[in-house]
Amino acid sequence: MIARHLTPALKRAAERYPVVTLTGPRQSGKTTLVRAVFPEYRYASLEAPDVRARAIADPRGFLAHGDPLILDEIQRAPELLSYVQGLVDEDDRPGRFIVTGSQNILLLKSVSQTLAGRTALLLLPPFSLAELHGLPPLDPRELDRHGGAPASAVERLSGLDLWETLVTGFYPPVHDRGLTPGEWLSDYFRTYVERDLREVSQVLDLTAFENFVRLAAARTATELNLSGLASDAGVTHQTARRWLTALEIGYIATTLPPHHANYRKRLRKRPRLHFLDSGLVCYLLGIEDAATLERHPLRGAVFESFVVAELVKAFAARRRDPKLHFWRDATGHEVDILIDAGGRLIPVEVKSGRTVPADAVSALKWWTSIPSNPNRGGVLVHGGTETFDLSGFRVLPWFLAATPEAGAPEST
Repeated sequence: MIARHLTPALKRAAERYPVVTLTGPRQSGKTTLVRAVFPEYRYASLEAPDVRARAIADPRGFLAHGDPLILDEIQRAPELLSYVQGLVDEDDRPGRFIVTGSQNILLLKSVSQTLAGRTALLLLPPFSLAELHGLPPLDPRELDRHGGAPASAVERLSGLDLWETLVTGFYPPVHDRGLTPGEWLSDYFRTYVERDLREVSQVLDLTAFENFVRLAAARTATELNLSGLASDAGVTHQTARRWLTALEIGYIATTLPPHHANYRKRLRKRPRLHFLDSGLVCYLLGIEDAATLERHPLRGAVFESFVVAELVKAFAARRRDPKLHFWRDATGHEVDILIDAGGRLIPVEVKSGRTVPADAVSALKWWTSIPSNPNRGGVLVHGGTETFDLSGFRVLPWFLAATPEAGAPEST
């Protein structure tokens, strides 16, 4: 089993809360993780029709068999949470129940109504690149100060093929079982995106919904014009908004809001859309192999969304909301990603090319030169494998693990 960065946080939560709720997209590894971390717990999968029927018919009896208990896929029987609430109100010992679910719209509604203040909420995305290669989790708030990874790890990562990595994607079954990415992602799209999200969104026209998702995927890493997307998909603006919300709730996609700091008065209001797994985006776009992706006109967009997804995963591993924005003014100057690091903002530009021309940091120079902007420095992530400084900005390789600086001790 590949070690997950969320494991320490999951253990700590079970030591402090009577209920721990682990959510995330289907097939992100939730069941594998909780059963590995809590092997002594009784396990009940509510995905199984017979187990679900027993739980719904006699919830008190179902829960009375003793705890601690893992309730897997709780969205299939959300009424159980009311009975869990009663039990933990009587006895709030930590770690009594571990609850997992992938249909987050149903799960969080139930959790917010019944378990507020009684549960820890954790998110498990698919693998990060660091997890796949046994590296510690990235800290996005220190991206511009990143001290480097062990040279041996950087050498290993440098040998990876960027485009092959992105086409493969990061869902655990592809890596754990050695499955063909295209075939597995096709099945995933039909069983999760089309079935589960259709149930959540009350989709009646499956063909229209599939067309909508593919059109949305073609807009990854772009500002979201929902009216245009709705028009192209042949659906109403309201329907497009509901379907996009379903993709966000299912952790298929996310939107980065524009940053509203008063650096320029006329900031664009539209968010920027990002799909969260590069392999799924490639499948939806009909990109079947690394060579096709490398030549594809959307390769830069797929790469940018990959970087956003890695940052989202890094925040999730630390149980923090992903405080990510983008910036663009009315004259067209833009910064791909702004990381809110608390007392400062870290601008990040993303370029898919292996080489870095001198003007690659021009957007970072523009943003940091705004008189009312106190932030300095920034990061350029490129498609190559080198780490260096350019005009006062840090240039990082695509795998976000920097080469140790000369004279500095390697990370351990």
